[in-house]
Amino acid sequence: MVAPLSAWPWENLGIFKYLLYGPFLAKVLYSRFHEEESHEDSSWCLHLLIICALRGLIHQLWSSYNNMLFLTRNRRILQQAVGFKQIDSEWDWDNFIILQALIASMGSYMFPFLQNLPHWNAKGFIALLTLHMAVSEPLYYWMHRYVHGSHLFTHYHSLHHSSPVPNPFTAGYATFLEHIMLSVVIGIPILGASAMGCGSISMIYAYVLIFDFLRCLGHCNVEVVPYQIFDAIPFARYLLYTPTYHSLHHTEMGTNFCLFMPLFDALWKTLNGKSWELQKKISSNLEKHGRVPDFVFLAHVVDVSAAMHAPFVFRSVASLPYLTRIFLFPIWPFTLLVLLVMWASSKTFLYTFYELRGRLHQTWAVPRFGFQYFLPFAREGINNHIEEAILRADKLGVKVISLAALNKNEALNGGGTLFVNKHPNLKVRVVHGNTLTAAVIINDLPKDVEEVFLSGATSKLGRAIALYLCRRRVRVLMLTLSAERFQKIQKEAPVDCQSYLVQVTKYQAARNCKTWIVGKWITPREQRWAPPGTHFHQFVVPPILSYRRDCTYGDLAAMSLPDDVQGLGCCEYTMDRGVVHACHAGGVVHLLEGWTHHEVGAIDVERIDLVWEAASKHGLKPV
Repeated sequence: MVAPLSAWPWENLGIFKYLLYGPFLAKVLYSRFHEEESHEDSSWCLHLLIICALRGLIHQLWSSYNNMLFLTRNRRILQQAVGFKQIDSEWDWDNFIILQALIASMGSYMFPFLQNLPHWNAKGFIALLTLHMAVSEPLYYWMHRYVHGSHLFTHYHSLHHSSPVPNPFTAGYATFLEHIMLSVVIGIPILGASAMGCGSISMIYAYVLIFDFLRCLGHCNVEVVPYQIFDAIPFARYLLYTPTYHSLHHTEMGTNFCLFMPLFDALWKTLNGKSWELQKKISSNLEKHGRVPDFVFLAHVVDVSAAMHAPFVFRSVASLPYLTRIFLFPIWPFTLLVLLVMWASSKTFLYTFYELRGRLHQTWAVPRFGFQYFLPFAREGINNHIEEAILRADKLGVKVISLAALNKNEALNGGGTLFVNKHPNLKVRVVHGNTLTAAVIINDLPKDVEEVFLSGATSKLGRAIALYLCRRRVRVLMLTLSAERFQKIQKEAPVDCQSYLVQVTKYQAARNCKTWIVGKWITPREQRWAPPGTHFHQFVVPPILSYRRDCTYGDLAAMSLPDDVQGLGCCEYTMDRGVVHACHAGGVVHLLEGWTHHEVGAIDVERIDLVWEAASKHGLKPV
């Protein structure tokens, strides 16, 4: 049975809950077109809308900072990642902003002294601070201790503590009743100072926004307060809590109950004795690398739209499969500017991470667009970034580094061969993952297939797929204009299988073949040669356009990670939740199997079935 006032009244409205802001917006718009309308009412509604927007922005900016692992990795308090389950549970973290907007609007009608407030009154800030320290801080402390009682904690406060890793959005993740109580804590200083006749609009803005800022600071999983401040001014540690201080409340719940001031924990003897020691340890950890990853997937930026899918832009967007979202268009120019700056000065950076069977898996990103990989003058710089990442992984003690799509381009570095040959003593295993990619594509084909059409036929993947299929007596129409490259591949096949490899030079040759394997981007015009009912398997980035309604289109080769993966909270480009590109999965299998060879250059056709069986053994599943 649901406890009274634990559920939010609008929790079933989904995105339509934002219509609750409608009356405020309507009031503002109406007053702009009707002079007889009270400007006091409309200006109050306008201020409410602005404050709500700024509160959301504060939480979002803190969340973005919290997820910038390339800046924060050495000062993270809890080392776990935030997974899909926590992201989903905290999805409606902003319910409290709606609630407090409604309460504030009622307060404006109930208390006339809130009308016609001046823009500034210095005395109001003094009164506000006094009331906050004398009333709000101790009131919150005892309310907080009270909700940690067995009954209230079970039915109410346990929801807030159910988030394994505190983060800025956790600050707003609580029950309806708790946020009513918090609204009282916020409201007392504002009402008190205003009732004394010294309130102001700037006072309300400052208090509410600073209140949210400090709440986010406390729930941030990154220590941002330098310990030197407390060494220089010892009493300051009792006036302002830190992320480490509040994190101890989430791990050792009988301590550190204060709102913002540890003074009240000290007065009532609930201050955790490890608070300052742990804060100093984490705050001074700037030069250390922390836990060493066992596996690294070296990704790259696809395009500007994909860059906006990063967890440090919008966590919620990154947790969903990639789509072009209209509301992101306004930040497109800013994102482009950031990427251009990264092109000029940035290095490969930590993007995201997760754990699998006690091993740390990280994704690093090369700060380069997809189109740059095809610019002749940019290749050397890209290879330098990849080489530096491999050498850094080797120095750290990473066991396997897997190269994403364009980072292993044959024309760029020979599928990673360049780096292995240049550095023969590498301890880290360099993997292109294409063996598993080939296995995924092959095992996605119908078991009774007799003929396939293959574009990109002389690439690494095309060659391996063709040689594998011809051994199964499948006729492969290999699209290539180079007779030399075709004949070279054909000679690799067993003599009795060579006749199953057929060179074709035009798409028209496949007009009767319903199984297309696309390894080179094809236009809608070229797709028209496929007969109705054709299925397009593909290993081309970006994926081809789904132009034909009478045909079906497969996704890029991918596998779902094992069910026991932990902390996975970001979707890879074009992939669903829990699904990674096959080249990523190939590196994971390489690590789990403990293989000690590099997987670079040409694909060993003999290992395709071996890698496929190893992936299945470890719980990776085809999509």
